This record gives sequence, structure tokens and C-alpha cells, in this order.
Amino acid sequence: MKPEVSVIISTYNRSNTLPTALDSLLEQERPPSYEIIVVDNNCSDNTRDIVENYAQKDGRVRYILERNQGLSHGRNAGIRAALADILAFTDDDVCVARDWIANIKCIAQKHPECGVIGGKVLPRWPGTPPSWLHEGHWAPLALVDYGRPQVISSSNRRTLIGANMIIRRQVFEQIGLFAANYQRVKDGIGSTEDQELQDRYWQTGGLGYFHPDLLVKADIQPERLGKRYHRRWHSGHGKMLARMRDPEVEGSSAPVLGIPRYMFRECASLACKWLGAMLRGKPDNAFLCEVRICFYLGFIRERLPQRADERFADSEIKRSSYFGRRV
Repeated sequence: MKPEVSVIISTYNRSNTLPTALDSLLEQERPPSYEIIVVDNNCSDNTRDIVENYAQKDGRVRYILERNQGLSHGRNAGIRAALADILAFTDDDVCVARDWIANIKCIAQKHPECGVIGGKVLPRWPGTPPSWLHEGHWAPLALVDYGRPQVISSSNRRTLIGANMIIRRQVFEQIGLFAANYQRVKDGIGSTEDQELQDRYWQTGGLGYFHPDLLVKADIQPERLGKRYHRRWHSGHGKMLARMRDPEVEGSSAPVLGIPRYMFRECASLACKWLGAMLRGKPDNAFLCEVRICFYLGFIRERLPQRADERFADSEIKRSSYFGRRV
């Protein structure tokens, strides 16, 4: 019998948290028929043994191996293997609410015009978080709460997070699968595969929907409570957005060395604000400035090699044309 919902988890070396995620998926209240596809993205731990043990006990669990490294590759393997028309994505360090799958079906039925649906991703802290780690710093933790139910579209561009994201199969048939250029690979951070895919969909006029009743909770790893992790995430995010060439990030003025002009002004302004916050004894405000600078520097570092490669390619084309004329 064809399931109504296919749940897809792409996992990499998270055998310590994966069982908790699977338990939450198997302990659903009044769900429609569903399957759970766990994609082993070339793990080196005992992930396979864990998943196959679950599969022996419960036929709804399926194991898939995807050796091409990267979250997009893993998810795409799950999409190809899935049987349902409603594909639900979550992560290997997440606990879904007991009514998660029931709510997926209910919301999808109420909003057939929406191809992408998402909900809240709230934290499960390992201890008391540091005082500076308020909602303004949630992006590196892949947490989201947009509040009230709302339609997401090109005029209300908000990214629905892959830990709690439902996509109808017809969306992938329309715009293609997750792109590999923007994916998280192994323990990399700052990736934009969710944003890039949704942007492609919004550009076609597609609609999404956020509903707060669709709830999951993510385990926050202790290292993510440190400022070093947040600096790395923002730098990596800047790198990925440099690759994406998002018009809203690029700005309207002519770039300098391939870099949007406003970024130079922003970096200078943020540096002054950082210094002022430090002098006033407000380190939390200073850190908000610092991570934004990290984003811009990550963007610039990624874009400069691209610019150099483009100049080299242009010179090669001109050389080829020159020699072509001589011949």
C-alpha cells in the first residue's frame, strides 16, 4: 500500500542522536500511513546497524546508502526512493511532536495550493544557554519561529527550515531537486540548500505555508553555544550566498571586483558600531556586529576567487579569439 507521507532523514555520523529521532517518528498519535527513509550519507560510525535494527522491528523504516557526500545528495536519494506524494524532511538530531505527521496531512489538505509547508523548530538546550544567545542568534542553530500561520511567497520570502519542511513531489518535478553547490558537506556549516530550493520555487509563483502547530525540537550541541561556532556559521553562510547570487543580497549598484558596493560601507559601519559597543561595555551588541562582519568577509573571500577565475576565463577567450584571427 502506498504511504500518504514519506519522511526523509539524511544522516552523517550521528548514531548517538539518531535513535531518539527515530523513536519520536515511530511514536506518532493517529497518523496517516507513512514510511521513514533514513539515508546513510557515507557514515563511518554504526549508523547502518542502528537503522537496519529498527527496520527489522518496524517495516515502516527503510535504509538507503548514498555515497556522494553532502546533504543535498542524501536528500535527493531519499526523494528518489520515496513512495508518497507528500515528502517530509527532518534531521537526525530532532524530535518531532507526537502529532507531527497527523498535522502534516491536515495542513497539506487545507492548503492544497501550497507546495512547501513548514513549522517551528525550537531548541532543546543541553543546559542553560549563555545570556547573549537570544533569538537574534537562532539562525546558526537552525531554529525558527515565525509566529502566526502565514503564506510564504516571493513577496514574503522566509526560509522554511529543513528540520521541519514538507514538500509535495510535484514541486520537485517542476523545479528539480536540491542543488549540490549550496549543500552542507559532512560537518560544514552555513549552507543554503533549503533557501536556494525555495527561492527557485517562489520565482515560479509557488506558494508555501508556515504553521506553528507543526512542531519539532532540535538538540543543541554544546559546541553551538560558543561564539566561535557562530562566527564560523556566518562566514560559511556568506560564502554560500556569494555562490547563490541572490538579487536581494547583490544590490542594485555596480559591483566592485565582483563584490556589492554596499558591503564595503556596511563593514566599515559595523566596525565602528562594534568599537562603540565595546567602549560602552555592551559586548552582546558588539557580537551582533561581529557576526555580521563575519558574513560579509565570508562573502568577499568566496567572491574574490570567483572574480579571478572569471578574469582568467575572459583572458583565455580573448587569447583564443586572437590566435583564431591569426590563423
